[in-house]
Amino acid sequence: MPSELPCVLHARMVTGAGGGPEKTILHSPRYLPPLGYRARCAYLRPPGDPGFGSIRARARDLDAPLDEIDDRGPFDFRVVRRLLAVCRRENVAIWHSHDYKTNAIGLVLRWFHPMRLMSTVHGWVQYTRRTPLYYAIDRLCLRHYERVVCVSEDLRRRCLDTRMPADRCVVVHNAIDTERWTRRTRPPEAKRRLGFAPDRLLVGAMGRLSDEKNFEGLVRAADSLLSRGLDFDLIVVGDGADRARLESMLAELGRSDRVRLLGQRGDAFDLFEAMDVFVLSSIREGLPNVLLEAMAMEVPVVATRLVGVEHLVVSDEQGLLVEPGDVPALADALGRMLGDAALRRALAQSARARIEADFSFARRMEKMAALYDDLLGRA
Repeated sequence: MPSELPCVLHARMVTGAGGGPEKTILHSPRYLPPLGYRARCAYLRPPGDPGFGSIRARARDLDAPLDEIDDRGPFDFRVVRRLLAVCRRENVAIWHSHDYKTNAIGLVLRWFHPMRLMSTVHGWVQYTRRTPLYYAIDRLCLRHYERVVCVSEDLRRRCLDTRMPADRCVVVHNAIDTERWTRRTRPPEAKRRLGFAPDRLLVGAMGRLSDEKNFEGLVRAADSLLSRGLDFDLIVVGDGADRARLESMLAELGRSDRVRLLGQRGDAFDLFEAMDVFVLSSIREGLPNVLLEAMAMEVPVVATRLVGVEHLVVSDEQGLLVEPGDVPALADALGRMLGDAALRRALAQSARARIEADFSFARRMEKMAALYDDLLGRA
């Protein structure tokens, strides 16, 4: 029997191991019971998708109740029936969707199961041939949602540009579990444990290998610095459609020995401990969780000056910021960071303090529970 606490159902469509939103969705159920709610996570994924195993494992580790829904494509209407069964079984009070497809499904399900509708906009960043259609569907659906949570100010402005009522659209930034993401080992020992050269600086980057992350620009910046004689290694953690192109670029530049594509990994914590510098080279982002993680782990950061990032990082205080797509500026900032150990220490300490003060996950979930209370009319 479902608990007496109102149920929030987080709904999301993924392929493979997902991305940054999973760090928010899968952590949420642990924090909600003391705030008067319980939560489940319903994931739509292709049947037999081997990459989904990592999400399943993370849900198990975080005690996040998980419903897996087979999704065979845009015309698989059985998805709606399966999700309706979950909503009725759990007596879902709030449907909390996280992408265009679950936004559309929520509007359909409400005809058959009474519940309130909320969505989180994590960022419209990945472009494919069908992207304009998907975003048009998303914008149309969001207008009918009772609350829309945006993870950055620029995403809220984009939502308001679609004629979404301003009183329904709020900003709640991404956040992080500061107790879990705390450095315990200094980089030389962490590098030795993972098989990296302990006496060489290690630069790291993480994310989906796709054009909005601009790893091509990061590789070119690294190549420029290595040509100037700087001694460091670069690791890129993640997988995606751009992997073959990046591998070809590295072979052409002759940098495969110093720049390594590690693929999808499950040891992000250990990798952060090994890094001397973290780089976010994206040209499109909301407020990336991976940047929060790096800062919490006291890894000094070089990042692009995006609206969500600027809310988190003041240049020369919590990190170094450069304009998106400016490869020479990225190389100069990274070179400055690599060449100044005192700067790295000062920025890392300031970044950790910033995370502790303003971006703890417990505080974020208090804000989310207040929004749920408002939807349900609870005092």
